[in-house]
Parts: sequence; structure tokens; C-alpha cells
Amino acid sequence: MLQEARTKALTLFLSTWPCPSTENEKSMKRDNHSSASEFILLGLPIWLEEQSLFYTLFLVMYLTTVLGNLLIILLIRLDSRLHSPMYFFLSHLAFSDVSLSSVTVPKMLMNMQTQNQSISYTQCIFQEFFFLLFGGLDSFLLTSMAYDRYVAICHPLHYTTIMSQRRCFLLVIVSWLLSIAITLVHTLLLLRTMNRNNQSSVSEFILLGLPIRLKEQGMYYALFLVMYLTTVLGNLLIILLIRLDSHLHTPMYFFLSHLALTDISFSSVTAPKMLMNMLTHSQSISYAACISQVYFFVLFAGLDSFLLTSMAYDRYVAICHPLHYSTIMSQRRCFLLVIVSWGLSVANALVHTILLSFLSFARDITLHHYFCDLSALLKLSSSDSTINEMVILILGTVVLTLPLICILLSYGHIGATILKSPSIKRICKALSTCGSHLCVVSLYYGTIFAIYFFPSSNNTNEKDVIVTVLYSVVTPMLNPFIYSLRNRDMKGALKHLLSRAIFSV
Repeated sequence: MLQEARTKALTLFLSTWPCPSTENEKSMKRDNHSSASEFILLGLPIWLEEQSLFYTLFLVMYLTTVLGNLLIILLIRLDSRLHSPMYFFLSHLAFSDVSLSSVTVPKMLMNMQTQNQSISYTQCIFQEFFFLLFGGLDSFLLTSMAYDRYVAICHPLHYTTIMSQRRCFLLVIVSWLLSIAITLVHTLLLLRTMNRNNQSSVSEFILLGLPIRLKEQGMYYALFLVMYLTTVLGNLLIILLIRLDSHLHTPMYFFLSHLALTDISFSSVTAPKMLMNMLTHSQSISYAACISQVYFFVLFAGLDSFLLTSMAYDRYVAICHPLHYSTIMSQRRCFLLVIVSWGLSVANALVHTILLSFLSFARDITLHHYFCDLSALLKLSSSDSTINEMVILILGTVVLTLPLICILLSYGHIGATILKSPSIKRICKALSTCGSHLCVVSLYYGTIFAIYFFPSSNNTNEKDVIVTVLYSVVTPMLNPFIYSLRNRDMKGALKHLLSRAIFSV
């Protein structure tokens, strides 16, 4: 009776110990007008007097899982004979298995030990996210291992060529990204369903767009269309040149190719929707599209920041430690820097997006912007956004301020190294090497700090909109020009490509 009363008071209970999305979404829809702060996990179907026995059993199983998989990772790491694609995938699978087990088992064991069956709303969402994430990652890693075995047995002579270190890293990166993307979709849909105030939620927003007159929209449409096409084609040209010219297969240009891809993606998050709205005079954007736009905007903005930091570190090593450059900036370290950049950016964007999904928008749905900007949405929300603003401040320091400090420290060391034995030739070489990167860093961080460190009031949003256009549309467009006009290697690669094209015709 006590358990029954407790369940009714919470209005909702879960009959399984993890929080799976498929079974509970239906029950959440039925009760979506309630505001449950926690759920009840009924746990395993075992008698109360048997719980100690099962607790010991599952504790031993969990410790075996963790220690056994950590041992696999350690052995693969320490034994050079196991440095092969198969064991590379196996080490990642072992890590994924430890993580997957750790999502549910510790909570289950704690509930069995304390006889406490509750789990908070936030913990349930996070459990749901990581359970789906590592479950999907397991599936993709097993697929990669099957592909590795197929190549080893069916194409043994070409095994080392096909299963190169680069391809193995790529398969793992793709596995992580697909798992995160799939999990994010499920989590966002679940959050939308479980929104505790969803009786007042909105289905769309109105984007007022750029602060321009209606009669001038045709001219601005043509201008921004040219700028967007220049961004896409210019950055694609950079990627193509780096891919085709073997002289550009260096760490600096490896990071530059990723920066070019990020700039295309960053600009594509906002520009196409803005252009479509200007052409059709439609100002609406759906709730799902708005949340997705916020996620990818934050993701690629953070990725830009981390990639610029990686490029600054590369220049620091090249100038301050030239004799050890090839050793320090190995292919493996370059891949690792890119993977970490992606991982941190995805995590940062995910936190902001999940917190945004908890907010309600009951009254005004008009955004004084041309896209779904996170800060504009927080101003519009009818919920308390104190936590969101605090997280923006904390993660903004990690994603923007710390990378900028690292960049400044790198160039401080570069300047000190040059001044130890100054010469015109050395200074010119340093400027030619670092000049393009410094220009891009100044443009990127200058515009971002202009909007976030000197924000406008709620009533004057025009400056915010204009500055946002600068770093989301103009800066990605200028990057190809900066790197092609100020970089001798890029100009040489472009001339070589054009000469090959002319002779082939």
C-alpha cells in the first residue's frame, strides 16, 4: 500500500531499472501535464530477501567487467605486438563496454543496497542519453571489427594499405559521431515529450531577420548569396588543394582543411535559412529546426575555436622546437587534437541544447534575429534561465577564453624565441608562417568578444545581429582569401592546379 501511494503521488513510475526511451515515451505523453521531479525504478523482479545475494552477484559481475576491460586496454597499450587495427578497435570496444555497464549497474546496485528506488528527472535523462550512446557505439565498433576481419581474410595482400592508421581513426570517429547524433535525436525528442511545462510550449518561432528595409531585401539577398557561395566554394578549394598537392600534406594544412570544412558547416547553419526567408518573405521556423540550429551553431563555433588553438600550437612547435617538429606533431597527435576538438565541441553543444530544451516559451515567440541565437532564446523564455546563463559563462570560458589564452601564450613564446636571435629573414619567415593564422584569430575572436563581452540591451538588438553576421557569414568567407593571398604554399598549389588543368585541356 505504501508503495502504491508513493507511485500515485509521483504520477509516473518506471518498471525497468534503466530509462529506455521507447517504452516510457507513451506513458510520459499520457502524463505530460504533470511536473514529475523524479521517477521510481521498480528494479529487478526478485524477492526482497534475495536482494543481498543478487547484489553480491551483480557487484562481482560489474567489477569483473570493469577490471577485465581495463586490463585489455592496458595490454593493448603496453604490448607493441598488439598495435594492429583489430586490437585498436578492441581497445575502443573495451572502453565502450566499461562505459555502457557503468551507466546502469552502479545505480542499480546503490538502489539495492539502500532500498531507495527513486531517480531524479535529470539523472534519468542523462542515463537515457549515455545508455543509447554507448549502446550505439558498441554496434558501430563491432561493425568496424567485422570489416577489419573481412579485409584481413579476403584481401590479405592489401590489408596494411586498406586498414591504415588513418582509416582506423576515421572509422572510430565516424562511430562516435553517428552514435552521438542518433542519441541526440532520441534525447531531444524525449525531452520535448517530457517537457514539464509543455502545455505552454510553442511549435514555432518568428525570425525578424536582419534590420533592413523591405525594399532593400533584394539587394541584400544577392549580396549574402554571393558571400555564402564564396564561402562554400573558397573553402572547398582549400580542401581540394590540400588533398591534391602532396607538398601541403603537413600538420598545419591538415588543421587548415578541417577549419575550412568547419567554416562551410558554420556558415551553412544560418545562411541558407536566412536567404530562404528573405526570398519567400516567410519568417517562421519550427521548434525542432530552431533547437537543431542552436546545436549546430554552438558545435561549429566551438570547433572553430579549438582548431585555431591546435593551429597555434602547431606554429609554436614549428618555430620554437623545429628539430623535434616531426616527432611532436606526428600524424597520431594531429588526429588526436582533431578528435578532442570534435569531442569537446559536441559535448559543449549538447549541454547547451539539453538545458535549452527544458525552457518554456509561453508568450512572445518573436526573435529579433535572423537565426535561433542561444542568447536571444534565453531572453525570450518564460522560464528561469539562471542555470543556462551560468553554464554559458562557465563553458564559454572553456571553449573561448582558455583557447584564446593558449593562442596568446603560443605567440608569446614564438615572439620570445624570435627576439632571442632577431634577424630580418627570421622575422619575415615567422610572419609568413603565422600571419594568416593571426588574421583569422583576430577576426574570429574580435567579433565574438564584441557581442558577448559588450552585449546590447533587450531593446536594442541591431548591433548583436550585425556583429553575429560578421563572425558567422563574413569571417568564414574571408578565411580562404587570407590563406590564399598571404600564403606562398597555397598560391603555389593553386598555380600548379591551374597549370595542370590548362595542360589537360
